[in-house]
Amino acid sequence: SQVKSQFERRANMNCVVFTAIVYKTQVVAGTMYFIKVQVSDAEYVHLKVFQSLPYENQGPSLESFQTGKTRDDPLTYF
Repeated sequence: SQVKSQFERRANMNCVVFTAIVYKTQVVAGTMYFIKVQVSDAEYVHLKVFQSLPYENQGPSLESFQTGKTRDDPLTYF
């Protein structure tokens, strides 16, 4: 996915697993997604992804991320 490749490049990681577990949305001029993603057996990351409005015709953009999370870490806005 576009977001996976953006994350791998910016975090300097190569993720064999990249499975979204849960997400939250925040409506702005578009939609901000906060997504918990499993990247290995025990490691999770939290992604902040912006999806602009459809007429702008742009794909999702990785705004920021937090690494070193566990499955039990709460997904919060950041």
